[in-house]
Amino acid sequence: MSILKMSDLSLAGKRVLVREDFNVPLQDGRISDDTRIRASLPGIRSALEQGARLMLVSHLGRPTEGQFDEADSLAPVATRLSQLLGEDVPLVRDWLDGVTVEPGKAVLLENCRFNKGEKKNDEALARRIAALCDVYVNDAFATAHRAEATTHGVARFAPVACAGPLLARELEALGQALENPARPLAAIVGGAKVSTKLTVLDQLAAKVDQLIVGGGIANTFMLAAGMKIGKSLAEPDLVAEAGRVMERLAAKGGSVPLPVDVVCAKEFSAAAVATTKAVADVAEDDLILDVGPRTAAALGALLGKAGTIVWNGPLGVFEFDQFAGGTRALAQAIVASPAFSLAGGGETVAALAKFGVTDRIGYVSTAGGAFLEFLEGRKLPAVEILEARARG
Repeated sequence: MSILKMSDLSLAGKRVLVREDFNVPLQDGRISDDTRIRASLPGIRSALEQGARLMLVSHLGRPTEGQFDEADSLAPVATRLSQLLGEDVPLVRDWLDGVTVEPGKAVLLENCRFNKGEKKNDEALARRIAALCDVYVNDAFATAHRAEATTHGVARFAPVACAGPLLARELEALGQALENPARPLAAIVGGAKVSTKLTVLDQLAAKVDQLIVGGGIANTFMLAAGMKIGKSLAEPDLVAEAGRVMERLAAKGGSVPLPVDVVCAKEFSAAAVATTKAVADVAEDDLILDVGPRTAAALGALLGKAGTIVWNGPLGVFEFDQFAGGTRALAQAIVASPAFSLAGGGETVAALAKFGVTDRIGYVSTAGGAFLEFLEGRKLPAVEILEARARG
């Protein structure tokens, strides 16, 4: 993968437009988690230190295009960014006709989705945005699977288009994990439904040596193996597909290790009583909400022998402490393993934060959709256009 990087360029005095991912969670108009803003700071500081005329652009929420909505304004982001940088970062509301910014200073452009045509990658809009800059930088991997005006169109028409440090690092980490991995390669895919990750599972089956499944996905695989799951969440109509994934792994000497013990409850609630039992003892009215300690230990031993680990999705309902043991043990096993580890997706990032091990994982991606699509082997439009521009 050959793309031009921001670090390859001299930005002094240049008008630099950076597509960021500032789609942060808000509560009562305040930012409840500024992780994405903090992640952008090294790239922003580097550009400012070079004397760039910096324009930062992002979406937030899902506003109606062409209409300003205070609820989706980037005003809280501008405030937090100013605090973190230690200097004022003004918010510019109407920016399509031109932006004034001094060398070594930054402005934040109001929510790009307020512009009609953003999501449809309107060419006229993309050309107007490209005219604002000398250099376009995409540093928002989380949006790389979308072909929109600020992620794709502008990269077509800007004088120079390149990847920012976050995007470049993400692509390098994904490439290390999936394109040329140290073996054995183990992948962990958790979550509620096989149907939402069936393509990922199918693609990974061709690449990995061990495929660990968790959550509702594991229940469907357990059904395929003839195991009891009580009244647990599963997708019986996808049992055949789950069986084929297991057959593909077995044919090349790999496996999909399934639970030998589980943690069950009679109801799904934060107050539910947790009971650990062997899979053979699961009752008809049981809900499987986590893997048991023997299963967690077996998975940990497997991960200890891995050369590369890719993780997307928890093993159980980790949000409830009594059902967090499996996911906690998994996180600790990954940390203890000598393997290169790559973790991504919202629930996975939340689990790492809960267990206090985020900074001990090889690489953590905050992206959801883009991370999954990369695992599926799909081409990401925002990356493809940067590759095309690098080829000239």
